[in-house]
Amino acid sequence: MKKIRIAFTDFWGVFDPNDNFIMDALRKNFEVEISDKDPEFVFCSIFGRRHLKYDCAKIFYTGENIDPDFNLVDYALGFPEIDYYDRYLRLPHYLLYPRACKLALSKPSMSDEELLNRKFCNYVISNALSSPERGIMIDKLERYKPLASGGRYHNNVGGPVADKIDFSRGYKFSIAFENSGSRGYTTEKIMESFASQTIPIYWGNPDIAKEFNPDSFINCHDFANFDEVVDFVKKIDSDDTAYLNMVKAPMIRDDSLAAKCLDEDYLSDFLFKICSQDPTAAIRRNRVYIGKHYEDEAKLHEKLDRVLRLPRRAVRGMKNRIKRVE
Repeated sequence: MKKIRIAFTDFWGVFDPNDNFIMDALRKNFEVEISDKDPEFVFCSIFGRRHLKYDCAKIFYTGENIDPDFNLVDYALGFPEIDYYDRYLRLPHYLLYPRACKLALSKPSMSDEELLNRKFCNYVISNALSSPERGIMIDKLERYKPLASGGRYHNNVGGPVADKIDFSRGYKFSIAFENSGSRGYTTEKIMESFASQTIPIYWGNPDIAKEFNPDSFINCHDFANFDEVVDFVKKIDSDDTAYLNMVKAPMIRDDSLAAKCLDEDYLSDFLFKICSQDPTAAIRRNRVYIGKHYEDEAKLHEKLDRVLRLPRRAVRGMKNRIKRVE
């Protein structure tokens, strides 16, 4: 088994370099050594620009609605449906939730009676800084029937729930709205609804019907406005046969994008093609002339930003000391 040296940088604060989905995929084909000082391949994300100090092959990952900059990285794992030679793999965020994927793909465990005799609708939201569409839909649905909020946002069930899937299982519908809307941007929200055996009321990726069976969820992008969505929800809620047909419909069809993404070797095959190359030959970005100038400009901006951040940190530190004295 070939040995490779890698580094992780610019990931979120609690990211564990030794235990994550990228390492799981790499370890299928490689002996992996983490080496921040002398990596052959660097995996980077959006929470910083420290990847700019490395000159080796770089693989970008994002779980946010941000597009990769292929002038600064060689490969990317992202959301848009693009074909860019060997440099890109679409990696919807739900793939990082194996429990939800497994439950969603399994056969329904509830009887028809159990599926029907549940409360109306729930949502589990903790991030209030999202597109306004989610709040608009919540307001409109609550005029029809009360909703249960299991997250920190507008919580009305006695506090944030410990397990989103288990909580949502007690409801016929779940609001599955992305934090923002963009083509290809599909996160775990709809998958967790499927895992709960509820009907997702989905908004976010206008192409979501290419990803999952359109007969298995309510796609807000199919309607002219949210009032029409609410009318359709009312119709399904009041028609037991229509409800059971939708909630029991298979999540994916043979031609669904999710069928390809859920293959167990989907990510590992892509990373194998990258890391099995000679490390220098694996570099794809342009590093001469305009390409070098572009990267040098990015490095300069990062240095200036670090300098400008120092006064802000000093001011925050002073404010904290004043508060402690008070």
